[in-house]
Amino acid sequence: MPMAQKIIESGEAHYEAREVPFGQVYEWHPAHITVECDCGEKSILTATNTITTCIGCGANLDAFTHDIQEREVRMPDRLAHPWFHEAQVQEQQRLRDEAAYPEGSPWRYDDVTADDG
Repeated sequence: MPMAQKIIESGEAHYEAREVPFGQVYEWHPAHITVECDCGEKSILTATNTITTCIGCGANLDAFTHDIQEREVRMPDRLAHPWFHEAQVQEQQRLRDEAAYPEGSPWRYDDVTADDG
């Protein structure tokens, strides 16, 4: 009789943005699941796992790893490449700000690096 496994924890793949001087750094956190076998052994699996069997009982865990890989392939672009999305949002905000505050307004951000020539 094959051993049964149950997922006891799961986390989606994502980037975490961290503010640094003059920008942001994006740190990748892969999707993961924690699986518990009937034998009591717990395994943490990610899409890049090379361990495909339970070390306690030898149960095959490859299907879990394959499922995680499939989910990462189908990630929406805003999650897979958040820096593109954030740049678009920032540009839209800049255009709204320029429309709301005419040139010369004390509330308008003047880019001191812009070439006025």
